[in-house]
Parts: sequence; structure tokens; C-alpha cells
Amino acid sequence: MTRSVGVGMPGLLESRLQSPSRVDEITDRLVTAIAIGEYLPGARLPSERDLAAALCVGRMTVRAALARLVERGLVETRRGRGGGSYVLLQWPESSTDSVGRTLTIRVGELRDRCDAICRLHGAVCRAAAESRSDGDIAMLRDRLAAYGDAESGLAAQQADSALHLAIMDAAHNAVLKQVLLELEASVSIGAPAHVWGEPETMRQMEIRALREHEHLIDAIADGRGDDAEALARAHVAIDFENISTAMRRAGVLVE
Repeated sequence: MTRSVGVGMPGLLESRLQSPSRVDEITDRLVTAIAIGEYLPGARLPSERDLAAALCVGRMTVRAALARLVERGLVETRRGRGGGSYVLLQWPESSTDSVGRTLTIRVGELRDRCDAICRLHGAVCRAAAESRSDGDIAMLRDRLAAYGDAESGLAAQQADSALHLAIMDAAHNAVLKQVLLELEASVSIGAPAHVWGEPETMRQMEIRALREHEHLIDAIADGRGDDAEALARAHVAIDFENISTAMRRAGVLVE
């Protein structure tokens, strides 16, 4: 009898992981992550294994959800070297219901986590202003220039991530950096970048972010800890602004 139960349990667990409701939920979360700009067109999604770990589900559930994204034309699967799942479309009308469902369920949690990220970013930038070296300042200037030169969309998002990582390194506190990265990942599905918003508002946001980056890097370079903290907290609030904009588009946030 013991052997029979041991053999049967994995199949039972696997069937639960693949249940339609669970696959629906994960599909909605992936659709939403793409729609709000965690993953932009051209970006490669994490592997099935990494997505499963980030979403706390089985790989078969993730595989079924990704298959639905392929059917919708949001993602394509590439084989061979450099293969994987790549984003094709950001927010077609068919994604709107998924975005509304996902953000409505998580809005309270997302608000609190985004607020925590703002506060922690402020602490990191204060530390950077107090601890940065001449080499750190040179790196920050280089990363800032790269962001200013980047094309709108994925390239700008990647340059933004590189700049923020350089700020974390300039703080010279590995624990602060790790806590911040883990908290940022908890807001999304493990995306290594900030929410980039809708295509219609993306370029405006990027230009605004460039101005804010310039003021922030100046404060860090000048050793103005109070200013660096305040500027960072205001700047990172863009993430929840983009989430709120997405909720309005989905018709689930009326002001």
C-alpha cells in the first residue's frame, strides 16, 4: 500500500499544477508582465525553470501558459543557440482582460511593494552619495550617457537597468543591493528591469527619466545624501505610476 501511494502522489500533484485555473492565472500574469512593460518586444523571457521558480508553480504549468502566449501571437519560440521565448507584441486588445484581472487582484500588494522599493532605493542612493569613489562616478557618468543614447524601448530599459546597478555598486553595500534586487523581483515575475509602461506613453517617460537620472547622478557625485535619497524615491515612483496607467487602460481604476 505504501508503494502504491508513493507512485500515485506525483501524478496527483502534477495534475493539480496543470489544472485550468492555475494555467489561466499564470497566463494572465505573463500577459500582464508583457503588457505593462516588464518584458518589451524583442526581450527574451526567462527559462521555463526560472519562471516556474519565480511564480512558485510547476514547469508544466509554465509551459502550458507559454503555449497560450504563442497562440495569441505575443511570444515566439526560437530553437538552437540563443533560443527561447521572445516577446513579439506588447499590448494588443486581446490582453486587456488579463491585465485587468491580474492588477485588480494584486493592486494593494503592488502599491506596498512599490512604496518599499522607493524607500529602499532612497537608502541605496544616500549610501552611494556617501561612499562613491572617483571610479564609481566615472562609471555612473558612462552609464548615464549610454541611457541618453539608447533607442526607445528595450535598449533604453536595458541601459536603465545597467545605470541602476551601477548606483547600487557605488553604495558599496552588498546586503542593501541584494535586498533591493529581491524586492524588485517580487513586484514582477522576476523581470530584471523596471516596469516600462505602455507604448503610447513610453517615450515621454524615458525623457522624464533621463532628466531625473541626471539630477540623481549629480547629487551622488556631489555627495549630497539628502538630495540623492529624495530624488531616488521620487524617481522610482514611476513604476507604480505605470501600473496605475495600465489599470486605467484596462478599465479597473477610475479616478
